[in-house]
Amino acid sequence: MSSTARPTSVESQLATTPAAQAPTKLVIASRESRLALWQAEHVRAALQKYYPACDVSILGMTTRGDQILDRSLAKVGGKGLFVKELEVALAEGRADLAVHSLKDVPMELPQGFALSAILEREDPRDAFVSNDYADLAALPAGAVVGTSSLRREASLRARFPHLVIQPLRGNLDTRLGKLDRGDYAAIILAAAGLKRLGLAERIRSTIVPEESLPAAGQGALGIEICADRADVQAALAPLHDMRTALAVTAERAVSRILGGSCQVPLASFAQWSESGTLRLRAFVASQDGTRKLAAEGEATPSTPADADALGVQVAQQMLNGGAREILAMLGADAPPAT
Repeated sequence: MSSTARPTSVESQLATTPAAQAPTKLVIASRESRLALWQAEHVRAALQKYYPACDVSILGMTTRGDQILDRSLAKVGGKGLFVKELEVALAEGRADLAVHSLKDVPMELPQGFALSAILEREDPRDAFVSNDYADLAALPAGAVVGTSSLRREASLRARFPHLVIQPLRGNLDTRLGKLDRGDYAAIILAAAGLKRLGLAERIRSTIVPEESLPAAGQGALGIEICADRADVQAALAPLHDMRTALAVTAERAVSRILGGSCQVPLASFAQWSESGTLRLRAFVASQDGTRKLAAEGEATPSTPADADALGVQVAQQMLNGGAREILAMLGADAPPAT
């Protein structure tokens, strides 16, 4: 698929899918972390609300992303490490659907797979977590901050060059444990995961988008299926949230055009206004935060094609404004100049 091609949208698939017959059995593939299983259980409960007679079970799996904890994702294969094993289970018929944190899903899925539904978004912001400090501004020079994200690292280095940024891998409980034993003065996590697990009290402060834009899809759950499973597609239709889907479609379009992956410090965040306008902001930076570029745009999308076009527009602004040079510094490919 070319960098400007628009993937088949969730909404357009739903519009052409026949009305669902109540399924009798569904198997959900999920990673085995506590957060991933919470997310799978959340989807299971929603399905059973709509189909109370359906037998919905969860197939827990360990992915390569869960196993490789001594290196950053940027060095071992990126976002796809969290979804490949689940896709194998779908392809082999061991599962009917897979639940993902959408920010972990590559911008282009392998042939034969599709994002079938996007659930209503949780809090998309980053969270500052510390046992000793109230917020980032309170950290003294030399304080060690843990993060698993090049996006967060670049933002922190740009705003707080006096801090020491160190990698932080592992599931949510592992990361909190490393903080509690004193490895870090503070860590940065997704607020959504903490809230979903009932750990909101660990959040000392949330980081507003004006200070650090979230990753594309952060806070949203995506459900992946085999593209030829029209029966599962139809069954998932009631779970789909249109406003969230349009927002993340715009965000993911920016990442798709700019090669968004764990190797690129890239953020994109779309937010609805009360008047129905979708404001999309995006940010790309060098890893050390010394080179950075932001852009934004607005639209009133009613279809995924509209939302995708907004993302393409903002990405093109960034390319024309110098993002191509930043991507070259990072060793990332940029689309040819237009």
